[in-house]
Amino acid sequence: MTGVGFVGLGQMGAPMAGHLVDWPGGLVVCDVAPDATAPLAERGATVVRTPAEVARRADVVSVMVLDDDQVREVVLGPEGILAAGRPGVVVAVHSTIRDGTAEALAAECRPHQVAVVDAPVSGGFMGAHEGRLAVMVGGDPDAVERCREPFSRWAKLFVPVGPVGAGTRAKLARNLLHFIAFTGAFEAQRLAEAAGIDLKTLADVVRHSDRVTGGPGAIMLRDTTAPLAPGDDWYDMLVHVRELGEKDLTLALELGARLGVDLPLGRVARDRFAAGLGLPHEEEATSD
Repeated sequence: MTGVGFVGLGQMGAPMAGHLVDWPGGLVVCDVAPDATAPLAERGATVVRTPAEVARRADVVSVMVLDDDQVREVVLGPEGILAAGRPGVVVAVHSTIRDGTAEALAAECRPHQVAVVDAPVSGGFMGAHEGRLAVMVGGDPDAVERCREPFSRWAKLFVPVGPVGAGTRAKLARNLLHFIAFTGAFEAQRLAEAAGIDLKTLADVVRHSDRVTGGPGAIMLRDTTAPLAPGDDWYDMLVHVRELGEKDLTLALELGARLGVDLPLGRVARDRFAAGLGLPHEEEATSD
């Protein structure tokens, strides 16, 4: 097999690259911080100074740096991947960037016969250490397939999502849910604290029940967000979910009002919960 490369060995990149040290074609790594490369070198990885040197030795090069500007520098800079002058290289950008950046990089690299895929990951540093990440890959199908085997060393879920840029769009949608959920957790803690509930006890309950139910992902059942019609296979089940959700959100808002705790996300959720399921509010359904 040909070699694989990794540029950027931070909190996520280092453990991801660590799963590739015994890759049959060899692992080539690069980072601006020498201390970041030392542990991988001790395990057999080849350390080089620039991304261009990585691309001279590796046919699939992963990039996990901070932002759009750093990604552009790694790929297009004077010592970047494109400067290696090697047709056939696949550049896999794992950084969370703008989807337009991934598309622009692909357009600039294409005349040089270098393929760019955007392949952001989900699962955090725990998933990176355990080799259990999910990776959303956008790009030319041939380039995407060339990534499947090396990525399988550190990812348990490999999901082709469409053309270049689609991986980033999927990651941004996933992280929208992630951080809205975090913000909702803070709001729930304020309500619980005002009600005299121990916050660590509440956290134990949340983590336990999310492991059982699957958390927010458990409601992501349909292949469209269009309104549901009676007779749809999901209709009766989601009507039941709507009834429970609107009731419990109303009760939580009543408790917050009684305790003097403002719950703006709770109000938004109560107002939009039914529409999110593809249903009218219960009172609207009844009036019809």
